[in-house]
Amino acid sequence: MGLRRKSRELALQFLYGHDVQEGSCGEEELLSRVNEFCISFQADAKSIPYAEQLIAGICQHRKEIDSLLSRSSHNWRVERMAAVDRNILRIAAYEMQYGEDVPSTVAINEALEIAKRYAEPDSVGFINGILDGLKGKD
Repeated sequence: MGLRRKSRELALQFLYGHDVQEGSCGEEELLSRVNEFCISFQADAKSIPYAEQLIAGICQHRKEIDSLLSRSSHNWRVERMAAVDRNILRIAAYEMQYGEDVPSTVAINEALEIAKRYAEPDSVGFINGILDGLKGKD
């Protein structure tokens, strides 16, 4: 498994817990919680910097990202999506919109591979449809 995949999975795990606990996105508190999370779960030190970049970027742009996802997900409000799906989508949408070195096709493929591992089987098609719609809006 590549380093960036490990970083995305680490970001997903943190964002899932943060989302479920309705955590704040204040920068200082966020960085402290990410640090505690990485220590507690003995995260691979090499995967932490990109995971931190994803987490901070998603928190900074969450309203814009959720708005993009809402427009691409017909009949599904972001807050009603499964927490795992929602955060996989946020990671991919962040990379597609703000990741200068990540092509949209790579962000989508990574999201689908992570969904196969962490989400429900039906979620893969759901995530693919939303991200494909988002890609069409580039």
